[in-house]
Amino acid sequence: MKPVLLIASLIFALRTDHVSSQKWVNLVNQPVTPPATRVSWTAAGNDLNVNTVSAADCDKVMNLSASQRCEFVVTTPDCAAEDGFINYPWITFCLLTPQLLPLGIFLYVSSFIGCPHFCPNLSAISSSLRLTHNVAGVTFLALGNGAPDVFSAMAAFSRPQTAGLAIGALFGAGIFVTTVVAGSVALVKPFTVASRPFLRDVIFYMAAVFWTFTILYKRQIELKEALGYLGLYVLYVVTVVVSTYVYNRRRARSFRGPLQNSDFTHEYEPLIPFTETTSKIFLKAINPVDTRTWRRSHWGWRALKIIQLPFEVVLLLTVPVVDTDKEDHNWKRPLNCLHLITGPLVCVLTFNSGTYGLYLIKGEFPVWLLTALIGVFLSGIVFCTTTNDHPPRYHFLFSLLGFVVSALWISTVASEVVSVLHLLGVILRLSNTVLGLTLLAWGNSIGDCFADITIARQGYPRMAISACFGGIIFNMLFGVGLGCLLQMFHTGVVMLEPEGLLCWVLAGALGLSLVLSFVLVPLQCFHLTRAYGIFLLLFYAVFLTIALLTEFGKIHT
Repeated sequence: MKPVLLIASLIFALRTDHVSSQKWVNLVNQPVTPPATRVSWTAAGNDLNVNTVSAADCDKVMNLSASQRCEFVVTTPDCAAEDGFINYPWITFCLLTPQLLPLGIFLYVSSFIGCPHFCPNLSAISSSLRLTHNVAGVTFLALGNGAPDVFSAMAAFSRPQTAGLAIGALFGAGIFVTTVVAGSVALVKPFTVASRPFLRDVIFYMAAVFWTFTILYKRQIELKEALGYLGLYVLYVVTVVVSTYVYNRRRARSFRGPLQNSDFTHEYEPLIPFTETTSKIFLKAINPVDTRTWRRSHWGWRALKIIQLPFEVVLLLTVPVVDTDKEDHNWKRPLNCLHLITGPLVCVLTFNSGTYGLYLIKGEFPVWLLTALIGVFLSGIVFCTTTNDHPPRYHFLFSLLGFVVSALWISTVASEVVSVLHLLGVILRLSNTVLGLTLLAWGNSIGDCFADITIARQGYPRMAISACFGGIIFNMLFGVGLGCLLQMFHTGVVMLEPEGLLCWVLAGALGLSLVLSFVLVPLQCFHLTRAYGIFLLLFYAVFLTIALLTEFGKIHT
């Protein structure tokens, strides 16, 4: 869904205020009951009587006139910001006028573009732990690629009223990746997939989807079932490691030749050595724009880059990045010293919505200030004992700090994204499920789509198709398993109530796309043609049409 369509739908929704003031009086006078411990997942977000979580549900705000919404938001506990930092209902209905509301929603959507530097740090951690490429690929690097999906699912499962976003996003992203992304790769570069890895990934993903389908049918998930998700992923990792080991053994027996050692170390070294000043190193390190890339890029990319600039600068100032592919491992002495101050501050101010960071020791000394002082002390020691040219031996520890800071940034952003999407559902009268399978799924998958297409154009379509299936297996198993497991600490058993037809359309479409891939790809001798790519894109278009018609009640049982 494009931002323009979003705003157009929003304007239409704002002009449909027709509920009388008597309904407002009845809503305010209703007693507020504690939220139910079950997870409500409905397919119709515009019905007042659909499985209300509390007597005064914030979703009812759009049934009031524009002049009454602010008072309702202020007096309704369900509209308060619980896990996030920003109270979006109050800003939307109290701070902004109805005429500025479309602009506010557009800024909400635009503000979440960008992602912390997760993958380079995870690569550095994998190198420090001496993990093989295959183990790192299905563990740490899978976490790096799937972090937005997993953290979004965890944030959605933490609130009963937004749990539909989690299932919708994970299922929606699965369909999007296995049809749109895989189809685009086949269109760009027809190729023959590796048969055994392809069948392995499809079988494991079908098992994950069937497991989820069974849980939705039972309408609850218990501890053993949540652990089953994590256990299935461990089995997947073991299968990948064992199959790779067997393949390498067979390949080593069939190919025994001398390895040629090519040395290109000194090819791009400057003829005259020079030393940059500390201030130049710092300014260059916090500049997110590459001038050569900027000149060659399209105007659309430049516009998107301008929107991303403030967020990228904040990330550069707070997240240390250790890149083992670079000769100096991305050691930037002044910036890395600053990271020892800003990184821990981000941790204490974002963890649990900043509750611990604002805590006063003995009622007088704030925790965030103590953290900053410790960071200044450590930063001074590192600055005085290192040089600009050579990273210290303990430089790998910065990758651990970067990993933690990135995780907390992603968790914080995911929580805010879930809040914004829930608000969009309230305003546009859409269910959380349809928002999950569209906006949240597209937002989490569009980057992977362009990356896989680029890889395919460079002549590596097998790598691109492997990334399609490997990432979504991790997202499904960890997103549902870990998200429900954390929710069980509060409720014991997570109840899922898939009322309506949309949830079964989601599950059925994803299962059907995997079955078709499992059958049709071997029938084509594992060769993906452009015709097959077009078929996958048409399949997604048909699915999306049916899902939207179901959401708006045109298709029903």
